[in-house]
Formats: sequence, C-alpha cells, structure tokens
Amino acid sequence: MIAQFLAAFWQVMVELSPSLLLGLLIAGLMHVYLPRGFVHRGLNRPDMASVTRATLVGVPLPLCSCGVIPTALGLRNEGASKGATTAFMISTPQTGVDSILVSAAFLGWPFALFKLVAAFVTGLVGGGLVNRFTRPDPAPAQQAATDDDGARPRGWRPVLRYAVFDLLGAIDLWVLAGVALAALLTVVLPADYFASQSWAQGLLGMLVVLAISLPLYVCTTGSVPIAASLIASGLPAGSALVFLMAGPATNIATFGAVYRTLGGRILAIYLAVVVVMSMAFGLLFDALLQSPAEHAGHLHGAEGDWLGVSAALLLTALLLLLAVRRLRARFAPAPAVAADLTLPVSGMSCNHCVASVRQALERIDAVEAAEPDLGAGLVRVRGAHLDVSELVAAIRQAGFDSDPGQSR
Repeated sequence: MIAQFLAAFWQVMVELSPSLLLGLLIAGLMHVYLPRGFVHRGLNRPDMASVTRATLVGVPLPLCSCGVIPTALGLRNEGASKGATTAFMISTPQTGVDSILVSAAFLGWPFALFKLVAAFVTGLVGGGLVNRFTRPDPAPAQQAATDDDGARPRGWRPVLRYAVFDLLGAIDLWVLAGVALAALLTVVLPADYFASQSWAQGLLGMLVVLAISLPLYVCTTGSVPIAASLIASGLPAGSALVFLMAGPATNIATFGAVYRTLGGRILAIYLAVVVVMSMAFGLLFDALLQSPAEHAGHLHGAEGDWLGVSAALLLTALLLLLAVRRLRARFAPAPAVAADLTLPVSGMSCNHCVASVRQALERIDAVEAAEPDLGAGLVRVRGAHLDVSELVAAIRQAGFDSDPGQSR
C-alpha cells in the first residue's frame, strides 16, 4: 500500500512539474517586466469596461484565494470600483497561467480552455451584477498608483526570486497536499467507483461537490490532480469542474474579506454568482464536450518521460529548499544586531501575504530590507532615515494594517 502510494505520488509529480514550473516562470516574467501601474489602471469606474479589465488582469494571475484577498484590497484602496474588485476576486483564484498549463496536462486542452472561459465569464457576471445592484462610490478612494519602472530590478534573478520564493513559496504546501490526495485517491478508489454511485451523477453529484467545496480552502493548481483522480474514478467532468471553480473561489476567509471590504449585499451576490455559474458551466460542459476521463485515467504512466522526470526532480529540490528556508526562519536565533524598526502587521495569513508586505515596503527607497514574520505578526525593516508613517502607508496600501504606536 505504501509502495503503491509513493509510486503514484511520484507519477503525479512527473505529470504536474513541467507545466507548474513553466507557469511559475511566465508569472515571474509578467511580474518583473509588466509596468508596475499596469494592474491598477482603468479599474475605478462602475461600468463593464472596468469589470472587463479587472477580469482580464485577474484570469492569468497565479494567485490563490488567500493571496488574492490582499491584492484585491490593494486595488480597492487605490480606487478600483466595487464591480471591478468583485470581478477580480471571483476570476483570479479560479485560474492562472500555472493552473491553465497544469489543467491542460492533466485533463486536456479542451477542459483547460473551457475552465478559463468559465472563470472569465463568471467574473464578468459577478462584477456586472455588483455594478447593477449597488450604489457606485461617490469618488475614487485614492489616485491610481504611478509607474516607477526605472527603479525596478530586471533580469533573471528577480524573475526567479518571485517565481520560487513568492509564488511557489505561497502554494508549495497546498500543491503537495493536492498531489498526496490525488495519489491516495488513485490507490484507494476503484477505477469505476463514482460511475457505480448513483448519487455522484448529474445534478445531485454537483450539489454534493458544491457543498463540500464552498467552505474549504483549495489551491487552484493543487486541486487539478485531485480532480483528475476523481474523474479517472468515474466522477463526471462537470462535477469536477464545479469543484475546480467553487473550491478556489470560496472559503471562510474569503467570505469574511468580502463582507468586511464590500459589505453583505456584495457577499450575497458573490456567493450566488459562484454557485450558479459553477453549476451552469458544469452542466454545459457535460452537455457539449467529451469527458476527459480517458485522458485523466492514463496520466500515471510517465516514468519514461525524461522532461517530466527532470522537472519533477527540479521541483522536488525547490520544495526542499523552501522547507529548509522555512525551518531556518522559524528556529534561527535572533540576530545580534536588532532590526532598525519593527512594526506589527495584522492580516497576514499565508506566505503570499508575507511576500506582499515585503514587496510593498522594499519599494520605498529608504528601506534596505523588510523581513515579515508570519507567526509573530511583525515586520522588521532595515534602512536609513525610515519614516514610520510612510512604512505604515505602504503596509495599508498592500491591504493589511499596522499600528505605529506598537512599533519597536
């Protein structure tokens, strides 16, 4: 049993790794070479143009649901309309360049492209309904961010740093959990288990999957191999699509963030759109397209794939590097020289939040380095002539909060 699980785990890694690494590289290039103000422009009007731009920006971004929360808050603080913010929060966690490539590898390009269109349309519908049924903002909250590309570092080092430490470091545990669960399902479930279960078919099966998916945190990339294993065991592809749409777009943390940021009415619209659209697209997929069950069922035979094996070895090395780095940060003794300044930060809940705080502070010229501590809820800032008000403003601009009265 253990040997079968380990073999299945490795085979899933072989299939996952090339697409995941390529997606991370593309995301790193986008982060470094796109103008810094590109994401923040044109989102402040309560119209479909702003909603469309927000959705177009959100669909390729490789952000999980916990990562999209501070990003969306930052957009909102910089003047993005309620509809644009909602569209971004709905569409972004459902997909991303890494998720698209991984979905294509596991479930085929028709399924991956259909999921991409579903995420885009769902974002448009959600943002449009928010614009229709809520009052527009009286005035933009803040002026949009300006570009400062002249001071941005270029080259492969910042690309790889962002791809590995910021993005992969934010989802590595979720990817491992998804791979482990997919391997376990492959070993435990008979090949036709769901096909023989009446409750798993049709609308009832989708409702069961939806009820499970809504409150859970599911990483969009890590959930793909789970969906592939479920499809290979007979779960209809439409139900798997419901899982891949509703799971990443909703969880308890997202509910709270939408309620606190945008209010109860928009939260109700948000949930209704995710529920209805995921069910509708699940039914539409089953009606129009052939199930990817055959493709998913033959994934785990890639032992001779030299590219997949090489990528899996590289991904394993990167995961070990991140694990060692995380352990060293947790157990390393305090430095002999104290940080120039320590500020409390509330709202950090994952490694992507840590990356957002660090990047926001390190954009300030006077900051030499920023070292957020997720467990302690602090950030240590090193630099000369630090302005506390400027640091706090940068933290809040990133979607978090800080009380300068508690700085040390």
